[in-house]
Amino acid sequence: MPLTSDEDIRTLLQDARCIALVGASDRPDRPSWRVMRTLQQHGYRVIPVNPQITGEHIHGEFVFRDLAQLGDPIDIVDIFRASDKAGEVVDQAIAIGAKAVWMQLGVIDEAAAARAEAAGLRVVMDRCPAIELPRLGVAPIAGSAQ
Repeated sequence: MPLTSDEDIRTLLQDARCIALVGASDRPDRPSWRVMRTLQQHGYRVIPVNPQITGEHIHGEFVFRDLAQLGDPIDIVDIFRASDKAGEVVDQAIAIGAKAVWMQLGVIDEAAAARAEAAGLRVVMDRCPAIELPRLGVAPIAGSAQ
C-alpha cells in the first residue's frame, strides 16, 4: 500500500538525498522543470532522465536516457510519465535498487506500486514532492547550497 501518512512521507523526504526525475523537461513552462528546480533548492541532487533530450543539461545536471545509465545510488525515482508508462519506470527503479518510487499527481498504477512494494521500495502515488515539502514542514537539507 502506498505511503499516505504525513509522518511516512515526511520521513521519506527527510531521508532522501538523490532523486532521479523521469520525464524531466528542459522547458520552463512544464511542471517537471519547476519541480526539479524546487527539489534542488531544497538541497536534493536531482538527476534528470528523458530519452528525448539525453546529453543536454537541465538546471546544471546532465540528462540521462534511462535509469540504467545512472551510476549513483538513487533514493527516490520521481515519475513524471503517464500512468500507463509508470509501470515500466517502476520496473527500472526496482532493477537499479532505488529505495522509493514517487508517482506524480495524476500518476496512478496500483499494479506497479504493488511490484515496487514487493521488491522492498517505498511508494508514494498521486502526490507531488514540491507540494509535500512545504506542507509537511520538511527543512532544506543541511549543508546544501540554497
